Amino acid sequence: MNITKKELGRYFDHSLLKPFYTHGDIIKGCEYALKSNCTTVCVNPNRVKMAFDILKGSNTEVCSVVGFPLGTHSAMIKAKEAEEAYKNGATELDTVIDLGALRSGRYDVVSEDISSVVKASPAIVKVILETCYLTTDEIALASKICEESGAHYIMTSTGCGSAGAMLEDIAIIKESVSEKVKIKAAGGISTLDDALAFINAGCSRIGVSKTREIMAELDV
Repeated sequence: MNITKKELGRYFDHSLLKPFYTHGDIIKGCEYALKSNCTTVCVNPNRVKMAFDILKGSNTEVCSVVGFPLGTHSAMIKAKEAEEAYKNGATELDTVIDLGALRSGRYDVVSEDISSVVKASPAIVKVILETCYLTTDEIALASKICEESGAHYIMTSTGCGSAGAMLEDIAIIKESVSEKVKIKAAGGISTLDDALAFINAGCSRIGVSKTREIMAELDV
């Protein structure tokens, strides 16, 4: 697959989620994402307003995380977090599924959890399954619940679990939902070959923190 830096950038959510990042790190990260034509910069909720102020009026928007990284916040708290992030400038939200509820068979709780975030704002909502902790059947079921609950994207991982994105999990997700639901791969994607493999597998978005390193491979 031949791709330019500008084209590749449109697949990327440039991740700036490390809790130890300084104010300066966020500024530099946003400026780099803008230069690289990334679709979004993904930041923690307390950095949304700052990122928005840097990026406003550009082609790169702000994505915030909700219930990150464990997904154990209550539905009410997730909804409030989503509402605040949107008010501060986030147009996309990556929310972590209630894994415990899913694995306990409490599917109504899972659905309510996702729906609360979807209904909290007009933002695009991507639901993180954290696939490394789920069986094949659970990934398929969770994907269906996400679609039924109004999610716009299904996402593989937080990057904080025991493993990240896997191509076989993308295949399961893709088979479990309609074409209107998009897929985001994230977690452990660190090379150009990785990124292209997930794009070729059907992912519309790639979450990466090693954006510089991947882009540099196109210079070789």
